[in-house]
Amino acid sequence: MTGDLIHGGPDASGAAPHDFSTNGNAVGACPAVLAALRDADPAHYPDPRYTALRARLAGFHGVAAGRIVIAASASEFIHRISAAVAQGGGRTAWLPAHSYGDYERAAQAWGLQVLRAPAPFEPAALRWCCEPSSPLGQPQSDLVAHAEGSGGPCVLDMAYEPLRLEGRPSLDAAQRDRVWQMWTPNKAMGLTGIRAAYAIAPADAAASPLMARLDQLAASWPLGTHGVALLEAWCGDEAQRWLAQSLDTLREWKAQQRAVCESLGWQCLPGDANFFCARTDKPYPHVAAALRAQGIKLRDCASFGLPGHVRLGVQPPASQRALEEGWTNAAASPEHPY
Repeated sequence: MTGDLIHGGPDASGAAPHDFSTNGNAVGACPAVLAALRDADPAHYPDPRYTALRARLAGFHGVAAGRIVIAASASEFIHRISAAVAQGGGRTAWLPAHSYGDYERAAQAWGLQVLRAPAPFEPAALRWCCEPSSPLGQPQSDLVAHAEGSGGPCVLDMAYEPLRLEGRPSLDAAQRDRVWQMWTPNKAMGLTGIRAAYAIAPADAAASPLMARLDQLAASWPLGTHGVALLEAWCGDEAQRWLAQSLDTLREWKAQQRAVCESLGWQCLPGDANFFCARTDKPYPHVAAALRAQGIKLRDCASFGLPGHVRLGVQPPASQRALEEGWTNAAASPEHPY
């Protein structure tokens, strides 16, 4: 793992027309959220305490408003809670074997020693979990042990739970109440360019020293008007109905996309979310530039600790056909003999 920022999505050439490298909802942007964004008034600051927003999020999840922590983005919260743990004397952060790179970046930035599975997690001052996991989109096998075990705070990254297409969550409501839940609805709403997130503290942590440090470390107005509009609309019935309908479409597209990848000779790994990983028949880095020239981008999994694999967000059939044709052409190019 290098210090480079490695993400999917747009690059120096802009957004790829057929972008499999990011995991936003490929059905498109949620109409209810788009309407809320159009109606938002950016001429004024939001309430700096986000009182109404926190109450709305709390009602949506059925928790006390004092448990809601507003964040500028998931990455901002990752860095903020890492800083708060370090300020409290924490020295170690535990990560799954394969995980989002900002967990490690934040730990290193705040001087936390990184422990990675299969190392035991209980001595760690901060623990990171994710389900469906990234990059694999699979259940986290030790998640119940995290929720019921001891040790430092455990943060469960819920980025892909709203985009779950298969399987069931490992934790019940009582177990979720024992961990920090980090939510980033912009992916599910198909609007990743709007940066907005929040966390739900464990039931017994609302008045904890950690919560106080998180508040002290927060910038003023972490969310602008449009971030507030997205989160408020996300809680509404119209957005949730649209999301449920979009999941049906994504399930169909996912089955079709796996079939396309298998027809290319790729080994597709199982996963429950709107993305999956595959071992390609030829090294992706060798053909990445040729594919990008055709408007196609995949997510190389080497930075996740899975060399030889790519992660593919589920995309519409037209993009799947472009991938099939583009991969065949790039792999057959004289510049890339195999």
